[in-house]
Amino acid sequence: SVPAVFALSCTVQQYAWGKKGSSSEVARLLASSDPQVQISEDKPYAELWMGTHPRGDAKILDNRISQTLGQWIAEHQDCLGSKVKETFNGKLPFLFKVLSVETALSIQAHPDKELAKKLHLQAPQHYPDANHKPEMAIALTPFQGLCGFRPVEEIVAFLKKVPEFQLLVGDDAASQLEQSVGGDSQAVAAALRGCFSHLMRSEKEVLVEQLDLLVKRISQQVAAGNNTEDVCGELLLRLHQQYPGDIGCFAIYFLNLLTLQPGEAMFLEANVPHAYLKGDCVECMACSDNTVRAGLTPKFIDVPTLCEMLSYTPSPSKDRLFLPAWSQEDPYLSIYDPPVPDFTVLKMEVPGSVTEYKISVLDSASILLIVQGTVTASTPTAQATMPLQRGSVLFIGADQSVSLKLTEPKDLLLFRACCLL
Repeated sequence: SVPAVFALSCTVQQYAWGKKGSSSEVARLLASSDPQVQISEDKPYAELWMGTHPRGDAKILDNRISQTLGQWIAEHQDCLGSKVKETFNGKLPFLFKVLSVETALSIQAHPDKELAKKLHLQAPQHYPDANHKPEMAIALTPFQGLCGFRPVEEIVAFLKKVPEFQLLVGDDAASQLEQSVGGDSQAVAAALRGCFSHLMRSEKEVLVEQLDLLVKRISQQVAAGNNTEDVCGELLLRLHQQYPGDIGCFAIYFLNLLTLQPGEAMFLEANVPHAYLKGDCVECMACSDNTVRAGLTPKFIDVPTLCEMLSYTPSPSKDRLFLPAWSQEDPYLSIYDPPVPDFTVLKMEVPGSVTEYKISVLDSASILLIVQGTVTASTPTAQATMPLQRGSVLFIGADQSVSLKLTEPKDLLLFRACCLL
């Protein structure tokens, strides 16, 4: 019989913004899962892709199967689960990843399905599919990112403290924003849109001149031992060093700065501006390559589309944290279930004192990543057990039961991407 539970070998993407060598959680997971892997200290290990993406289809580690995961699922669609198979046309609807970010990763947003279809028709070279791309990032190490618009009061305070920022936004737009404080949400959104659009459409010469002035001023303050926290000085200097003369350096005054602690998450629904800045996380996303970028990137930039599509709803940074629900049945399980059908992420933290842990049976295919711990996995249908350790990745077909025996008394940390329809 064809096994519906098997280990996977996944694809590593070495993008320039990734952490180098063994400083990268991606590289560390790889090295733990396969001692034969040689980690090169001068190469960036940016992303580990666990799924069926055409540019990184996982390989199946079972000598009875000579196919990639995507090929195998195409022939065994029932392994997806009945609802998933029907809803997503016989395809796995998510891509599961580990990211290790050293250099900031673009001011961007993702279109909803309606806009995705339109963009794909207009410019397929930049927007290669017609799907939406909601994403969720769960921190593995302290993870810094920008997410959603700050409360207007904070933006107004920056306009007063940072004259270079005020100059690029323009006096009219800035005073309109200040007058909108405490007003109705439509007036706030209109004023915010005016300010952000004005900044993003700054002339390059003026932008570079103002950024140089600001960098010089903050550098002098830092050299004199002054605290520049009130103008995000350290972050501004870091981003300018990574992307000199880039408009994205000023976006920090519009967007919430979040530092997620391990296990904390942020959910990036359609039209929410965001950027990943630094750290390691697991990420789950709908299968799409649609990203509208406007700064901190060497890739294609589409400022008009971004300014037009964004959700101009300010909120405090604490509201951007996405909180998991705790399972009623399993004391070790927390559930990150975003308001989209494409994916859910389960986190399992099992203490080392537990000798055996049963993975819950789901009506969905899922991908399991072992971040910490050593186990042997067994299923009722498999003849042999599978040894798994840190960095191992397991595909679990729908309705399959898997039991993990801890082979040493150390805590387990597991993440599992699935589709709970």
